[in-house]
Amino acid sequence: MNMILPLYIDPGTGSMLFSILIGAAATLFFLAKALFLKMKVFFSGKKSGIPQDSSYKPYVIYNEGKQYWNTFMPVVEEFEKRKIALTYYTSSKDDPIFEKKYEFVKAEFIGEGNTAFAKLNMMSAGFVLMTTPGLQVYQLKRSKRVKHYSHVLHMPNDATTYRLFGLDFFDSVLLTGNHQAGDLRFLEKQRGIPEKDLVVVGCPYLDVYQKNIAEISAEDNHPFTVLVSPSWGDVGILKRYGEKLLDPLSQTGWRIIVRPHPQSKKSEPEMLENLEGRYKDNPNIVWDYERQNIFSLKKADVMISDFSGIIFDYTFLCDKPVMYVKADMDLRPYDAYDLGDKELWQYSVLKKFGIELKEEQFPQIKSVIQSLSDSKELAAARHEAKKEAWCFQGESGAKIADYMIQTVKKQEAENASKSEEKK
Repeated sequence: MNMILPLYIDPGTGSMLFSILIGAAATLFFLAKALFLKMKVFFSGKKSGIPQDSSYKPYVIYNEGKQYWNTFMPVVEEFEKRKIALTYYTSSKDDPIFEKKYEFVKAEFIGEGNTAFAKLNMMSAGFVLMTTPGLQVYQLKRSKRVKHYSHVLHMPNDATTYRLFGLDFFDSVLLTGNHQAGDLRFLEKQRGIPEKDLVVVGCPYLDVYQKNIAEISAEDNHPFTVLVSPSWGDVGILKRYGEKLLDPLSQTGWRIIVRPHPQSKKSEPEMLENLEGRYKDNPNIVWDYERQNIFSLKKADVMISDFSGIIFDYTFLCDKPVMYVKADMDLRPYDAYDLGDKELWQYSVLKKFGIELKEEQFPQIKSVIQSLSDSKELAAARHEAKKEAWCFQGESGAKIADYMIQTVKKQEAENASKSEEKK
């Protein structure tokens, strides 16, 4: 007797298959659209160059998540001020741009993951600006109908701390300071890839934070506050030391703000749940999961971290002492590994303006912090690092907009010249 057995797909597998089908459908849609546009251009007699089809956009920004809005906002505001059309694609439904009432900047939610990449991989544009690394390495590919891809750095530390080949296939990288250029040039020569435009434009999100943090009122009856703000993963101080560090801090009587790295909530939630449970009855421990870090930065009198980039936010915006726990970061998955024995800028400069905190000092951490002396040498080192890594303070939006506009004008001039030669 033949029996027909019911097929069962567990919810996880079903969800994955559904995502794959949606991604495949989106890819087929945009492939078909791209084929239609190619045929339209062909039959209209247009030649190669900058494809002036109906979908062509001279200026495009792609934002992979709302956490990068402060990096793009100064650029968006500059285009709006200059009354120049700008297309803003985002993978965040609640991107802050949707709260704005721009006339010349047009925002569009294009989905997440493969759905977004399918559209981006087929778009037609003169200049595309993004913070997303890994162009032409992972799912995000170069569209043949995009003339120029540019990566804007959203950190003032080393540009080689992306995963391998993170910046190799961009036409330009927009730097916060000259200190980031040397290592990128070294990797270009080592890997035999063409030189990119390396343009120092400043740090957009720090420009935004500088204004915002100045508007936060000082606390009445301010309690002495220590901010613990680590990176994530096995070498992050929260996962590596946990209660060994937080227990003695919780007993100081001071306010201790713990601000985990945003990735921790996704990658190591169990660790966070255990620690939050341990200190749930301790009023001295405050957990901060706010999207913006400036509220905790403003409150802190001293920061304890590891190799997290927030060190530079705190140093440059607040000009107060930083303590760091040395971390043995495995650089093998990152571009920095290919630099050989060269020390990263962020490590060398941290030794100058930071104060190392060793594990054996944890039990006496109150007296260690009380004995801190914010010397003239430490302050001078902070100011020198800020000057080196955060150029053109307050001008980044204008600098980036200038470069985008100049690049597209150059494309148009070259295209016009080619057209004249063919006549």
